[in-house]
Amino acid sequence: MNNYTGINLTNSLDKNIGLINGILGNDETIVYRELQTNKANGIKCCIIFADGMTDKHIVNDNIIKPILECDVEDLKQNEIIDYFISNVISNGDIKKSKDINTIISGVLYGKTIIFAENCDDAIILDTIGWEKRSIEEPKSETIVRGPREGFTESLNVNISLLRRKILSSDLKLVFMEIGTRTKTKICVCYLEGVAEESILKELLQRIKKINIDGIMDTGYIEELIKDAPFSPIRTISSTERPDVASGKILEGKFALICDGTPTVLTLPKLFVENFQSDEDYFNNYIFSSITRILRWMGFWLTTSVPAIYVAVITFHQEFLPTPLLLSIAVARQGVPFPTIVETMVMLIIFETLKEAGLRMPKHIGQAMSIVGALVLGEAAVTAKLVSAPIVIVTALTGVSSFMIPQVSEIIPIRIIFLIMSSFLGIYGYVFGVMGLALHLYSLRSFGVPYMLNIPPGSFQEFKDTIIRAPWWEMYFRTKSIAKDKRRMKNPKS
Repeated sequence: MNNYTGINLTNSLDKNIGLINGILGNDETIVYRELQTNKANGIKCCIIFADGMTDKHIVNDNIIKPILECDVEDLKQNEIIDYFISNVISNGDIKKSKDINTIISGVLYGKTIIFAENCDDAIILDTIGWEKRSIEEPKSETIVRGPREGFTESLNVNISLLRRKILSSDLKLVFMEIGTRTKTKICVCYLEGVAEESILKELLQRIKKINIDGIMDTGYIEELIKDAPFSPIRTISSTERPDVASGKILEGKFALICDGTPTVLTLPKLFVENFQSDEDYFNNYIFSSITRILRWMGFWLTTSVPAIYVAVITFHQEFLPTPLLLSIAVARQGVPFPTIVETMVMLIIFETLKEAGLRMPKHIGQAMSIVGALVLGEAAVTAKLVSAPIVIVTALTGVSSFMIPQVSEIIPIRIIFLIMSSFLGIYGYVFGVMGLALHLYSLRSFGVPYMLNIPPGSFQEFKDTIIRAPWWEMYFRTKSIAKDKRRMKNPKS
């Protein structure tokens, strides 16, 4: 880590320029523009900025031009900087500083620095103007009904998207820098009076303990601050949609925005969030409830069907009707591998095709996934490498996993269930479910039980878990998260 705390600015303009040049080295993108106010004995100045990081129109029109046209020459040492700030420079975000670390960070971040002769202060102006991606719908969280805008890689743009959703002075922002070299800016957003202060305090403490040289994405932060770091279960949620982040902030949760990434973390996370979609709250509650029930069923299918199939075929054939058992036995004739092997191989092939489809160009990836699955599946069955029923099981497992894309823990859960079923049959599957339940109930997300409201302790808690009740019935927020429990006045009171 480069720390220049012991280095101070001087009254000499040349020495200050040499100091910055010595720190930044022979960087051709750093521009040093020396100029003088409009007098024979005018004040000498130097403007420093990073080419490609600043808006040159702002630098030229609001900084260089006013200084060149300024008619001033005789000012005391402690008046020059203040005079420029008050009467010369036209910029909305302007401050002065002597801290060399702040000055260097400002230059590298796209700000413009002004040094003046006989001044040991510098002016820092916000002239950030780098290229950034326009606002568009997130490809990973597409919906049929609802807003089409998504977060971008710009911290300020993302904050503005949240402010547009929550026009309240209670929306508070806490800015921090992490990464000893990258100096990545992050922002914690929450609703004062609704969010629990104890959770905020715990979150800020964990962030301050992060000691790493660089942060490129919120995934770094998530891994460094999450509860149960060795667990495959995610205790922090993420989204690229401002409406999702805003909705969770209104529930008393916190949103963590990181500069340079469109993915925003939201916390604390509950298990039921895996089956909730922002579209549930835009559509009719009846259809939303049906869809949510299907997601719960999809979670069970994608994690349990391979394990139950292996258990029944290997140990518990008596569970199946005789015609079905005979049909499976005929399909398996000539297959050289045991059921567990062919199941594991087919699941690995499916995940390989899915991953390859994601990494390849969009149109080629979709075609390859479909053709690859059809060709490989048909060829494997024809060659008697696998049986036809396992292709059906793999397809059902894979399709069910797409119903709940937010649950990244599906694969390790599925593998554990599958391995235990291959050794102990249906009893192994039951033991696996019990172990998973015990683990889930032992988890906490920033002090909040991960399995909160599962099972619901009251009818009010049931209204936004397995089903989605009408809005006029959900007049309370989730307990143990929000300080202000009431979302709306009870229409019946």
